[in-house]
Amino acid sequence: MKLMEKMGYTGGGLGKNEQGIVAPIEAKLRPKNMGMGFNDYKETKLPALQEPEEKKSLPGTTQAVNKSKGKLWTKQASGKKKDRYITAEELLVKKQEQGIEVVQKVFDMRGPQVRVLTNLEDLNAEEKARENDIPMPELQHNVKLIVNLAELDIQKLDRDLRNERETVVSLQMEKEKLQKEAAHQKTQLDNTEQIVSVLDIISEENSVGKLTLDSLAKYFGDLRRRFAEDYKLCNLSCIACSFALPLLIRVFQGWDPLQNPLHGLEVMSSWKNLLQGGDDIFDLSDVGSPYTQLVMEVVLPAVRISGINTWQARDPEPMLRFLESWEKLLPSSVLQTMLDNIVLPKLSSAVDVWDPRRETVPIHVWVHPWLPLLGQKLESLYWKICDKLGNALQAWHPSDGSAYTILSPWKTVFDSTSWERLMVRSIIPKLMNVLQEFQVNPASQNLDQFHWVMSWASVIPIHRMVELLELHFFPKWQQVLYHWLCSGPNFEEVTQWYLGWKGLLPQELLANEQIRYQLNIGLDMMNQAVEGMEVVQPGLRENISYLRVLEQRQFEAQQKAAADARQQAAASLGGTTQMDGIGGVLEMSLKEVIEAHAQQHELLFKPKPGRMYNGHQIYGFGNISIIVDSLNQKVFAQHEERWSLVTLEQLLEMHKNSILK
Repeated sequence: MKLMEKMGYTGGGLGKNEQGIVAPIEAKLRPKNMGMGFNDYKETKLPALQEPEEKKSLPGTTQAVNKSKGKLWTKQASGKKKDRYITAEELLVKKQEQGIEVVQKVFDMRGPQVRVLTNLEDLNAEEKARENDIPMPELQHNVKLIVNLAELDIQKLDRDLRNERETVVSLQMEKEKLQKEAAHQKTQLDNTEQIVSVLDIISEENSVGKLTLDSLAKYFGDLRRRFAEDYKLCNLSCIACSFALPLLIRVFQGWDPLQNPLHGLEVMSSWKNLLQGGDDIFDLSDVGSPYTQLVMEVVLPAVRISGINTWQARDPEPMLRFLESWEKLLPSSVLQTMLDNIVLPKLSSAVDVWDPRRETVPIHVWVHPWLPLLGQKLESLYWKICDKLGNALQAWHPSDGSAYTILSPWKTVFDSTSWERLMVRSIIPKLMNVLQEFQVNPASQNLDQFHWVMSWASVIPIHRMVELLELHFFPKWQQVLYHWLCSGPNFEEVTQWYLGWKGLLPQELLANEQIRYQLNIGLDMMNQAVEGMEVVQPGLRENISYLRVLEQRQFEAQQKAAADARQQAAASLGGTTQMDGIGGVLEMSLKEVIEAHAQQHELLFKPKPGRMYNGHQIYGFGNISIIVDSLNQKVFAQHEERWSLVTLEQLLEMHKNSILK
C-alpha cells in the first residue's frame, strides 16, 4: 500500500474509472459438512475491511485512529453490565406474578438426536438464531435449556412442598376428628354403663315386686333428662314400655271407660310425655311406637269390652264423653280402630233394626254426633236411612209436622241428588195434593194447608218449590184476584190482601224471579182496576209506584217499631246489653254473654258438631258440656249423667274442678 501511495495512489478502486474492488475477497464460513446452496443457507461474512479514506490522512491522525481502535475493546469491556443472580424464592414470586404455569418437558425427536425442551416455542430456536446471525446458537440454546430446566425443577420442588404441607394440615384435621370421635365414643360407653346400671336396679326391684309406676317413671324420666341422645339411640322407650305394661294392666283392671272415662287420664298423660315427647323419633300415629302399643294393650281392650257388651248406639253420649276426655291421649291409629271396629258396627246394627214409624227418638239425634269423627264412612248407612224414611212417609200427611223434624236435619248430610229424589218421591206429591185441595177465599181464608206447604220451603229444592207454586197455587190465586177486582172492591182491602199473601212467602221464594213475576201479574191487574181500565188477567205491567211507596213506608214503620221493642227489652235485661257506640243500645243474647264470659277467662267456647239434647245444641265451655236455652234465658251444664241449671259463676267453678281432677 505504501509503495502504491508513492506511485501516486490516493485510494479508491483501481482502473480508469475506479471500477475495481476496494476490499479483498471475503472468506465465507459455513457449518461443517454442509454443501453449497443447502436450504437457502445465508453464508456468514467476515467483517469487511475499512475502506481507505478518499484523502490521505496525516501520519499523526492515522496513529490516533489506530490507537483509538486498539482501545475500543477495552471501553466495551469496561462498559459491560455485571450479571445479576436471583434466588429461588424470587424466581417463584416472579413466576407467580407473571402467572406462568409450570410446563412439562418436551422431547423433540425429529432429528438424529433427541432434544429436551421446556417450551414449544424453542422447537426452531437454532434456525432462528442462524437467521438472525446470533453467534454460537447451540451454546446459547443449551444454556437457556439448562436455565429453564433449573427453573422447572425449582417450581416442581415448590409444588411438592406445598402438597406436603397441605397433606400435613389434612392429616392434622383428620387426627383431631378421630380424637373427637374417640372422646364421643368413650362418653357414649360411659353413658351406656350408667344406663345399664339403672336398668339393673329397675330389674331387681321388678323381680322382688317393689317396682311401681311412679318409681319407674322417675327412673326413665331421669335417664331421658340426663342422656337424651342415648335414650333415643338405645330405644329406651320400648324398654320402659315393657316394664310399665304389666303395672298399667293392674291399674286399669276392671275399668269401665263408659262409666268412668276420667280414670287413669293423669297416669297415661305422664307416660305419653315420657314415651313420646315432641322430639321423639316415633310419630304419634305410628302403629309401632311404644306409646301406641301401650294404649292398644291397656286402653283398647277395656273400650272394646264396654262398647260391644254395654254401649247402645241410640245413646251416643257415654262413648262420645269417653272419646272427648281421651282426645289428646289416643293415637290416631287407636282412635280409628275404635271407630271402625266398635262404633261403626254398632251404628250399622242399630240402623238395620230402626223403624221410623215406631221410634220416638229421631235417628239424627244418635247418628249426627258421629259425623265429625266418622265423616264419609257413614255414607254406607245413608241409603238404608233414606230408604226407610221413604217407606215410612207413604202413609204420612202434610198436617203431621214430625216428618219435617225428622227429615230437615238430613238435608246437609245427604248428597243433593239423593235428597231431591227423596223429596220428589215422598214429600212433593203430598204437598201437591194439599195445594190442589186448597181454596183461596178472601172472605173467609183458611191458611192451614198453605202453612203446611210453606213449612217445607227451606228443605225442598227451590226450583221444585217454584214449580209447585206455579202449577197449583198462583193460577187459582190470580183467578180469585181477577174476579174480585171485576166486582168493584175496596182497593184498600185488596192491597192488604195482596200484602198479606206476599208476607206468607219465605224470603228465598220472594227472591226468585219466577215468583216475583207471578206476584207482578197480580199487581198489574190491581193497577188496571185502579186506573179504571178493563182488567185483563195477563195484562200489561203498568206503573205501580204508589204501592211500592206504601210498602216502603210500612217497612220503615215496622223497623222503627222493632227497634223500640228491642230498646225496651234491653232496658229490662240491664246487664245483658252494651252500647253500640252511636247512642243506641245493642242487645246481647244469652249465648253472646256466655261467649264473652269465656273469653274474659281465656276459655274455649264452641259448639260440638252434631250433638243435640232436647232440640238444643250442645256447646263446650272449657271442659264442661252445656246447653243454652235462649227462650227461657237459662244455662244447663252436664254433670255426670244429669243436666242441671247453673249460673256463670258455677259454670266457671265446675271447669276449675274438672282441671283439678
